[in-house]
Amino acid sequence: MSGLTHFDAKGDAHMVDVSDKAVTSRIAVAEGHIKMARETFDIISEGRAKKGDVIGVARLAGIMGAKKTPELIPLCHPLPITKVSVELTQDPDLPGLRIEATVKTTGQTGVEMEALTAVSTAALTVYDMAKAVDKAMEIGGIRVVLKDGGKSGRYEAV
Repeated sequence: MSGLTHFDAKGDAHMVDVSDKAVTSRIAVAEGHIKMARETFDIISEGRAKKGDVIGVARLAGIMGAKKTPELIPLCHPLPITKVSVELTQDPDLPGLRIEATVKTTGQTGVEMEALTAVSTAALTVYDMAKAVDKAMEIGGIRVVLKDGGKSGRYEAV
């Protein structure tokens, strides 16, 4: 299992020991989108969804998702998250919503998983709130676009 840090010498999954890593400022930004029918986009954009403010609820769900990441992803460390922001932007060309999450901490391991979970949770919440009118919505493009801090340094998606 060379190169995969979540496996020990026997090939068993384990939580990585970060106790010898330096405490540094860390940030991760992830993005994704949810495509939908034009009618669904219009309903959300105009605030006519029966379940309420889709974008506002999805933003809060994304923040909560980031905070709950170690409860969902078995080998993630619980981290003292110092910032989570989730932005949902209407994109009529999709049509749908673009989602971006930024997560920060000062710690011994990064927050990429928290940023990815925030985007995923926000997208799933949009789906949940609008599925009554559009079961064909499509979630995609979820990826890390920026990671900085720690031994591996900076990563920016191309």
